[in-house]
Amino acid sequence: MTAEAFYLPLGENRFTATFATRGPWSPDSQHAGPPAALLGRAVERRPGAREGFRVVRMTFEILRPVPVGEVTVTVRDAEAGRSVERVDAELRSADGKLAMRASALRMRVAGPDADLPLTEPQLPVPGPDESTVKPFPVPWDEGYHTAMELRFAHGSFLEPGPAAGWFRMRLPLVADEEPSGLARVLIAADSGNGISGELDIRRHVYVNPDLTVHLRRPPVGEWVGLDARTSVDQAGIGLADAVLMDEKAVIGRSAQSLFISAR
Repeated sequence: MTAEAFYLPLGENRFTATFATRGPWSPDSQHAGPPAALLGRAVERRPGAREGFRVVRMTFEILRPVPVGEVTVTVRDAEAGRSVERVDAELRSADGKLAMRASALRMRVAGPDADLPLTEPQLPVPGPDESTVKPFPVPWDEGYHTAMELRFAHGSFLEPGPAAGWFRMRLPLVADEEPSGLARVLIAADSGNGISGELDIRRHVYVNPDLTVHLRRPPVGEWVGLDARTSVDQAGIGLADAVLMDEKAVIGRSAQSLFISAR
């Protein structure tokens, strides 16, 4: 049975994660992209949010695997200045355990009279129309790998080394809602380590306990691109770094720390 969205709403801040959220490491755990996007949604939709501010950075700590099931999201204003504010959010599983927490930095947007120059960094890779669909080696039929459309500009899941991929959501984040640009970025950005792995996914696990996303602006359109590379230390710790893009230009960067072990 095909899911209608990544999450089904149960109330004001409660959701059921569908099988579309399944990640590559376990059929019982979510890929971190969907819950990151759900936390971003909470930051954008919180009551009393000030107008004229934009999320410029979100940092996530993934404290334990997020189960495929019921989750609860809470959000609170943490610090507020004239031009910058911080918003904190948490995601807990049905048993009340904290699974992910996030800190969002929002910045005041300049008005139309600011007369500031526009610099749009050019795309470092071909766009989605010039990219190729390649297989994702996951042993279960439905999950993040089927809920997201992915095309590679270079590299692949089974080819070690740097890779660039374009991601597009096949489903809404929450049923009957149009995902925001921030949600489209966050649901894709956690895949930087997945597409640019230096180790064979069939023999090694390289899980990220964090994710940081910097955004110059939200994406235009449905496609979000990652031009990613991973480096690994013999201590079993790695770093995945990615340039974030839409079809027009580079829009930001993401980074993930990696915990690496044999399967």
